[in-house]
Amino acid sequence: MTSNRYKWLVVMMLWFVCLYNYADRQAIYSVFPVLKSQMHLTDRQLGIVGGAFMWLYALGLPLAGVLGDRFSQKKLVLGGLIFWSLITLATAMSTRYGQLVLFRALEGLGEAFYFPASMSLISDYHNTTTRSRAMSFHQSSVYAGTILGGAAAGFFAERWGWRSGFFIFGFQGLVLAVVLMLALDEPERTRDPTVPTDSGESAWQSLARILRLPRVWTLIVVFIGANFVAAVFLTWLPTYLFQRFHMSLTMSGFTATAWLQLPAVVGVVAGGTMADAWAARRGSARMLSQALGLLAGAPFLYFVGWAPAVSMLLAALVGFGLCRGIYDSNLWASLHDEVEPRRRAVAVGVMNAMGWFGGGCAPYAIAAMSQHWGMGRCFSALSLIYLAVGLMLVAVALRRKGAESAPVAASRLGVAD
Repeated sequence: MTSNRYKWLVVMMLWFVCLYNYADRQAIYSVFPVLKSQMHLTDRQLGIVGGAFMWLYALGLPLAGVLGDRFSQKKLVLGGLIFWSLITLATAMSTRYGQLVLFRALEGLGEAFYFPASMSLISDYHNTTTRSRAMSFHQSSVYAGTILGGAAAGFFAERWGWRSGFFIFGFQGLVLAVVLMLALDEPERTRDPTVPTDSGESAWQSLARILRLPRVWTLIVVFIGANFVAAVFLTWLPTYLFQRFHMSLTMSGFTATAWLQLPAVVGVVAGGTMADAWAARRGSARMLSQALGLLAGAPFLYFVGWAPAVSMLLAALVGFGLCRGIYDSNLWASLHDEVEPRRRAVAVGVMNAMGWFGGGCAPYAIAAMSQHWGMGRCFSALSLIYLAVGLMLVAVALRRKGAESAPVAASRLGVAD
């Protein structure tokens, strides 16, 4: 039996790991203007720097998912944290463009091993009555880490050079790994009592079973669209603010993250709580909650690129961030409703990989398109993606009958409260 307090302590510990996961990846974008000047780079070259992380991240995720279902989740989480923290330190020592691309790619590979293992670990500690809340609380660290990385990297760069933020984040990540080696316990792996354990199932068999589920494919396609939009904001919004509104590195890094991510925290907590309550009456509750966030966020997305003044831009960012949080709150809980517990890490790895392959195209694509239409128009055009995938999710969710939760029904409880 796992105590109720410890299962929430696990979420808190993973919250800090994810905080540095996103701080380390976001820091580079706030110093793009400095890198462009010092290394004499073009916007397309900077787009490749952003894409290198995402492509290697995507390549590593399927393997991370397979390992997450077969090996110690604790070791995978901590191993990833140590590896990407060391790479963050190495990034600070880059002197050439090729080194920058290489270290960003390796950081993506290291960070790939975190999410599949951590999501499976949370599901093993939290049953269907608390899973959305646990995952939505953990998801809030994504936004906090993005703010920390964006604002702090810009602040450090203006005072001590662009390398200083990477030294600080890398060292702090290694300290956190030491603490979690002592405090984090490996959970007992949750099994579905109605399905015989097949310890001989290969990774390909697990993958084939997951990809035979139509609603899983829907969630993957929607995630690709949503992640393409997110990648554009993560990569180019700080530079857009720096160039269009003449903000400092610190202010552009802070504005591009805080005004977007803080409202997302409100949205992710509200969305997770709402979905847990709604799911008891309707099996499609988590999907519909996601669709609500996408459709409501589309108008705000349009106004981000259109806004002629900072005040209007900030209002659009707040609205978009809130709606994005509602979508994100059930990102993994919706997927876990569709797959068996023993395949959860594989499912997260596959969906995350496909989403980041799509997202990895965004930095370069927007850099190229902005040369013809301008960055603002490119931001506004992203609203069409949100509208399309939101309507797709509604159509699939409304076809689900009753309150039963697909292959993973309410009887699949996870670790007891």
